[in-house]
Amino acid sequence: MRKTRREYQVRLWRSNVVRRAWALGLLAAACAAPGPDAATARSEAVALALLDAQLRADTTAIAGLFWPDAVYDDYANQLQYRGSREIVGYVTSVHSWADDVYLNAGAVHASPSGAVAEWLFAGVHARPLPGWAPTVTGREVTLNGVTVLEIEGGRIRRAADYVDTGPLVLQLGGRIELPGGRVLEQVDGGR
Repeated sequence: MRKTRREYQVRLWRSNVVRRAWALGLLAAACAAPGPDAATARSEAVALALLDAQLRADTTAIAGLFWPDAVYDDYANQLQYRGSREIVGYVTSVHSWADDVYLNAGAVHASPSGAVAEWLFAGVHARPLPGWAPTVTGREVTLNGVTVLEIEGGRIRRAADYVDTGPLVLQLGGRIELPGGRVLEQVDGGR
């Protein structure tokens, strides 16, 4: 059965109404406050931006990622850094003793309010490392660690690094003496 011109116009009008309603819904969703997916993506981007800025020792970028009253915990060394100036000093400190710095995110696990970044660090010991290795060894060191971030309003409110510094000591030629007389040292010169 053939449709009349009027039936065709009604069908066309209905399909246009559906399309317009769909487009308006899409537009409204795009203009609305970011949902969990957008906030999660933003948290991941903040974590990756921090690692990139740390790799480049970009003090301006690092300061911009943190709230002025943010806190950064270095659990391996039992230290806490408060405020942008202290945090920038801590985050860029690796460049004070290492050359050929490499920092790579292995995985980032993000949520709307934070992120956990697994990372691999590598660098060559080119200058004294106060408190650890006052004599330059020229050795390459590699460490794996995790940084936990609490993110609020697109900026870092709190950060914490978790890393085992034992491998750093061993890779720089140090020894770790354990109770009972056992000594850990790296004898092969490698990792």
